[in-house]
Amino acid sequence: MISTLRMALLAGVLLLASACTTSTDHVPDVSVVSPPVVPYGANAAASGTFEHDGVALYYETYGEGAPLLIVHGNGASIGSMAAQIEYFKSRYRVVAMDSRDHGRSADSIGPLTYEAMTDDLAALIDHLRLGPVDVIGWSDGGIEALLLAARHPDKVNKIVSLAPNLSPGPGVFYRETEDLLKASLASHNQESRQTAAGRRAEKVAAMVLKEPNIDPELIENISAPTLILAGDHDMVRIEHIVEIFNRLPNGQLAVLPDSTHMVPFDNPRLFNDTAAKFLGSPFTKRDRIADFLMSYEKLRATIPR
Repeated sequence: MISTLRMALLAGVLLLASACTTSTDHVPDVSVVSPPVVPYGANAAASGTFEHDGVALYYETYGEGAPLLIVHGNGASIGSMAAQIEYFKSRYRVVAMDSRDHGRSADSIGPLTYEAMTDDLAALIDHLRLGPVDVIGWSDGGIEALLLAARHPDKVNKIVSLAPNLSPGPGVFYRETEDLLKASLASHNQESRQTAAGRRAEKVAAMVLKEPNIDPELIENISAPTLILAGDHDMVRIEHIVEIFNRLPNGQLAVLPDSTHMVPFDNPRLFNDTAAKFLGSPFTKRDRIADFLMSYEKLRATIPR
């Protein structure tokens, strides 16, 4: 069990389909969408590479229109976002990249950090001359989306961030999540470290137990409209998700019902429709009292006297 999850989670992100099928408690709703015909993540016709910070990075692009950057999670790759690429490519120019030390991108020298992966995304935006982009990020991708808005605010329009966290540890992850992450990392052994794939897997898995280390005040400086999402049975504590939302000056929050950390795969229609509505609608900064009173007066006007 742990050896399977080690490759699927690699840091508790649970982004690969094989991780879904190891549980009988939550069966993916595969009837929601048909499997995509395009081999996302392995499509030479849509692919490109460029180098940043000494690392060769692999990306794919689809569709036309306003640019939308889709960012996968820890231990995954472009292919894990197939349902999102398939959905959004009819209305956006969708760009997705394998993070350094992931997928078809090359390995980096030294520790893997969220800041380095975020700066790779900024370099990709410059490489493709995209200008400001909308961003959808899943888990580690959600962390990178927040950091992109904080470190490179001129490159971001709107953000959808699923289950990000600002720091590791028991105050952020549920206890069972923490136990699973530690067990996954401990399952690496001397034999697995003899292969490049084993060393990469351990490097990626180790990161999530010591990173990110984001100052919560940094979130308060994000001006981009941001939708924070989480499943109601997510791996990140709901109270931590709410803390991030509360610090955003232009934030919205949605907790998706009957959903785990795997909701973009389990129920892509729910996830994609929620993200699409946010990205496609003008952003309004809500005032909880003024907007309440305005709607309350409208409601009173509809009630017969």
